[in-house]
Amino acid sequence: MAVDELDTRILRLMIEQPRTSVREYARVLGIARGTLQARIDRLERDGVITGTGPVLSPAALGHPVLAFVHIEVTQGHLDEVGDALAAVPEIVEAFSITGGGDLLTRVVARDNGHLEDVIQRLINLPGVVRTRTEMALRERVPHRMLPLVESVGRGTRTAR
Repeated sequence: MAVDELDTRILRLMIEQPRTSVREYARVLGIARGTLQARIDRLERDGVITGTGPVLSPAALGHPVLAFVHIEVTQGHLDEVGDALAAVPEIVEAFSITGGGDLLTRVVARDNGHLEDVIQRLINLPGVVRTRTEMALRERVPHRMLPLVESVGRGTRTAR
């Protein structure tokens, strides 16, 4: 799906001012509300916009420890282990990967002892062969999408 300059401007506003109304976005952009809504609907339909909920802080929810746990899985059990991971609330993301391991999870915990408990729970899942854990020390680049959106939108131009 092509993201043009107007889409980029819309996405920038939605990222920078997520609580603003569609009417206000249209006013700021100088376009009709219907045009804006049609663009937003298309971006959602095409999977560019995947959610509109709040971004939550695990640390503020009492889980300041962040770790990345690589999980090696017995051949043929990737789906079952993946399904089991969904039942562990401290796993906030999980991906199938190539390289050293089969799955990479992002895990949050209250403290190091709690992290150890979560890892032990993972090790005991049927189909898990071993885990390797890396602890995050400090966030250097927070999750962001705007630089990517802007780089994708640079290639096309639309009338303002």
